Amino acid sequence: MKIFAVGMNYAEHNKELGETLYNREDARATASADPVIFTKADSALLSGGKPFFIPDFTERCDYETELVVRICRLGRSISPRFAHRYYDAVTVGIDFTARDLQQRLRAQGHPWELCKGFDGSAVVGRFLPLADVGREVQDLHFHLDINGQTVQTGHTADMLHTVDELVSYISRFFTLKTGDLLYTGTPVGVGPVHIDDHLEGWLEDEKVLEFNVK
Repeated sequence: MKIFAVGMNYAEHNKELGETLYNREDARATASADPVIFTKADSALLSGGKPFFIPDFTERCDYETELVVRICRLGRSISPRFAHRYYDAVTVGIDFTARDLQQRLRAQGHPWELCKGFDGSAVVGRFLPLADVGREVQDLHFHLDINGQTVQTGHTADMLHTVDELVSYISRFFTLKTGDLLYTGTPVGVGPVHIDDHLEGWLEDEKVLEFNVK
């Protein structure tokens, strides 16, 4: 099982982190038009409502709420027009990021794995079959509540690169297999978590994610 993730896929989030991909048209007109893809180790996966333990190597661990797509069939070099056949379920997940470590790695020109792919950093909720969701994958609303307060909201229509485009692009480099996961990027509103925080992730009006921070 592989875990793929996408960086800088929402314009407003890029602004809050000081990036330059402000809109879809600008992104496609620059050298950064291709999606920013990274991977997480399989040990990063955290599911079933298990608690997330803030690692001791970071002083700021940020939540990044995302739509997560589950791959349902084997595929490689998939055309964008057929990409919708290769995923069958969605949920809400958290791409935890050791933000202070990420800043140091970026300054040194180093990869992101240490700040993004550590154990427990890919929290995933309960998957809903797309057929039961009742909406197109590019018209889904999701949000995160911490201690009963909404802290981040997203709408998949705002993605710079659509789910189908992401699936097609990744399949140029990796063979997609049943059970692989794709974290599709986070909207604006990321922030730190703290010990004893209670997180709840919602897809439309259904709660699909719930866990505590330790």
